[in-house]
Amino acid sequence: MTPEGKVKRAISKVLSKYKSAYIFMPVPSGYGPSSLDYLVCYAGKLIAIEAKAAGKKPTSRQYKIAGDIARAGGVVFIVDGVNGELEQLDVFMQKQVQ
Repeated sequence: MTPEGKVKRAISKVLSKYKSAYIFMPVPSGYGPSSLDYLVCYAGKLIAIEAKAAGKKPTSRQYKIAGDIARAGGVVFIVDGVNGELEQLDVFMQKQVQ
């Protein structure tokens, strides 16, 4: 498994705790607009998640998409698995139902 694949597996494990969440992982195909790795709708919030291998940064295209989502009112997480973003995602999800 690739380093990014390990991060995606960890993200999926966190998200699996939230049974009522709609989780979509777009498959890049070269047709239509791109998105981030995960699009999640939970408790009325749009959450977009980009997974990266440890220490890697999003591309300029991914940063643009993240900015577009944030400007539209969505919440964006860039998760590389080492800087606490995974825990922040879990805490955010927990707070949505309190």
